[in-house]
Amino acid sequence: MGQQQLLLIILGVIIVGIAIAVGLSLFSAQSIQANKDAIINDLNNIAAHCYQFKIRPSSMGGGQGSYSGYAIPTKMATNENATFSVSSATATSVTIVATSTANTTNTVTAVVDSDGRLGSWTYAGDFQ
Repeated sequence: MGQQQLLLIILGVIIVGIAIAVGLSLFSAQSIQANKDAIINDLNNIAAHCYQFKIRPSSMGGGQGSYSGYAIPTKMATNENATFSVSSATATSVTIVATSTANTTNTVTAVVDSDGRLGSWTYAGDFQ
């Protein structure tokens, strides 16, 4: 009888250990997804700012129909989610790279097209 009880206790400990490991894994995955979603939201805000720059006349500090010369404002360039930078700005598109502050190997790259929409998404690191 004692041997059977010992076996049940060991089995119970193993099951609890597996449950804890699965719970930690799910929590980590949720944290990564939440960071990715927050970065995408920030990229949408930056894309709107890009488009406003494009349609604004040059006399008011805009691009006069071009994205050339666009730079992310310092207040939008970094936050608790990521650091954002422009990798290329042409007349018709802007490529923005977001590097996660939680893990710098996690990046999101998106292109703002001539209509101000984000596309050509590229994910690296844990975001893949």
